[in-house]
Amino acid sequence: MLEAWLVGVAWVFAMMTVLWLVSLRIEDVSIIDIAWGPAFAVAAWSYALRGDAVLDSPVRLLPLVLVTVWALRLALHIGLRHQGEDRRYQKMRKAVGATFRWRSLVTVFFLQAALASVIGLPLLFALLAPRPDTWTALDVAGLLIWLVGFSFEALGDWQLTRFRADSSNRGKVLNTGLWRYTRHPNYFGDACLWWGFGVLALNAQGGLMLHVATVFSVLLMTFFLLRVSGVTLLERDISERRPAYREYIERTSAFIPWPPKA
Repeated sequence: MLEAWLVGVAWVFAMMTVLWLVSLRIEDVSIIDIAWGPAFAVAAWSYALRGDAVLDSPVRLLPLVLVTVWALRLALHIGLRHQGEDRRYQKMRKAVGATFRWRSLVTVFFLQAALASVIGLPLLFALLAPRPDTWTALDVAGLLIWLVGFSFEALGDWQLTRFRADSSNRGKVLNTGLWRYTRHPNYFGDACLWWGFGVLALNAQGGLMLHVATVFSVLLMTFFLLRVSGVTLLERDISERRPAYREYIERTSAFIPWPPKA
């Protein structure tokens, strides 16, 4: 299984290298955001297309189908709203000057390739490790958790897109729908669906270390969504740019959906 994982890692890094070359051409590093989801799908397909992969039943194909659906939806959503390089990368570009092109390769493209390779370990285990050939309680639980997460992510993104499309909402804060109960339904949904993948991978028969690696990968994704590239990063200065957001923070749960405070 190590060989399969290394092949998947190679495909993901090759994909990110090509995207880096494209980013140099168009001077836009933000295309990495579009590629985040597809990076996992590329790795999963590299596992599935191996000669020793056994994908002869719906339950075996389930992780591959789910990660492909998620990756395509996320890439389409981010791609449609893409309007030039994100201010995070613009700030980095100005700060480091001429060395930005090489730094972006390592700190943006290769970093995300490495994270995708580690976080995607549950897909490797779910697709290649020995497991029961029929549906189990873990399969049903994993699928249900994934569906909850996917619904939160997709519906949250759709509600925010509609809200932003209405010019009368400029300067306002979305606090209806899923956004009434959590400030980040899309991030919560993303975490949930990866926990769904983790539960699916727990069917794998590979010993304690395999299960430890599965839980670690899912916890890593959750940590990044909460403390690094998700909630914390997005809200770092949003209250200064949008004063109305301060009241929204006081009333609304940051991550886990919960009734708003009075």
